[in-house]
Amino acid sequence: MAQASHSVTVPVSVNQVWDFVSKIEKWATLVPAYKEHEQIDENKSVWTFEGNMKGLKKTVQIELNIVESSEPNNIKFEFKGITENFSGSGQFQAEAQSDGTKMTGTVEATAGGIAAVALNPMIKMVLPKVTTRLTEKIARTLQSVGVN
Repeated sequence: MAQASHSVTVPVSVNQVWDFVSKIEKWATLVPAYKEHEQIDENKSVWTFEGNMKGLKKTVQIELNIVESSEPNNIKFEFKGITENFSGSGQFQAEAQSDGTKMTGTVEATAGGIAAVALNPMIKMVLPKVTTRLTEKIARTLQSVGVN
C-alpha cells in the first residue's frame, strides 16, 4: 500500500480548519482531477474524477465514507473504487500552533486485481504529489478566502 503525508501551517484557528475540512463540499473541488461528487448522506459520497494518462482520457468513480470525526482535530475517511479495483483511506489532522494551525493530510491507497502489478507502482509515484497538492490547496484556500 502506498502512503503519503504532507503538513503545512496555516495562520487560522483549529476551529476554522475543522469548519472547512469537516464539510466535503468545501474542499472536494480542490482534489486533483475532481469532476463532481454526489453527497449520499452525512458520511457517504460518490466522487467522479477525470484525467488524462498517456493520451487516454479516463473517468473513475469512488465511494468515500467518513469513518471517524473527532472535532476539531481529526477526520478520517475510507474510499473504494466503483469503476476500478482500488481502495484506501486518509485523514486530515489539525494541531494548534503558536502561529496558527498545523494541518496534515495523509492518504494511502492500493490497487487490487489483475492490474495491481502495474497500478501500484504508479500509485506510489503519484500519491505524494496528489497529497501535497491537495493539502497546499486547502491551506491556500483557508488563507485567502477564510472560512464561512
